[in-house]
Amino acid sequence: MITNVITGQLAVDCTLLCFKTPLSEFARGKPARVISENGNETMKTYSAKPADIEKKWILIDAEGVVLGRLASIIAMRLRGKHKATFTPHMDMGDNVIVINADKVQMTGNKRADKRYYWHTGHPGGIKFRTAEQVLEGRFPERVLTKAVQRMLPGGPLSKQQMTNLRVYAGAEHGQEAQQPEVLDVKSMNPKNTRSA
Repeated sequence: MITNVITGQLAVDCTLLCFKTPLSEFARGKPARVISENGNETMKTYSAKPADIEKKWILIDAEGVVLGRLASIIAMRLRGKHKATFTPHMDMGDNVIVINADKVQMTGNKRADKRYYWHTGHPGGIKFRTAEQVLEGRFPERVLTKAVQRMLPGGPLSKQQMTNLRVYAGAEHGQEAQQPEVLDVKSMNPKNTRSA
């Protein structure tokens, strides 16, 4: 290794290429500056390989948290956009566990006005349920699951990333063996919470 005297940066002496990138820039996922033999500077973008991907287990308590804000944080974690080494075509997000999904909050009149539609397949067979009916029904976790799903880009990779999400209506979950680390969404921003 050779140290650049002027800038104090580390440079690796290669046969064809010479990397002159501070280690901090590479760690942030920025493109590496590459200087070829003829002195031209080009950029080399970091792309994660399957062996480079490290997935964590995250536990989020949804009690009293605003639905849309929570869903956007979960979607970001599932895609892996919080990591400096984010690569769009790789499944590099964390495994997310959400508890108390039935106690999620909505702003304004969304609880009564928001509708979830489906069609029976027969003429005139359009049906809907309000968010309140779903939250008080048999599967209240579907409100959060659907919100996260709609914040991910469509396609096969998004479907694969959705398998890393586990949503539970109550406070119990079956992933204690993975020792998930707690992510406190309430303390991130005062707007993330709302009282009933």
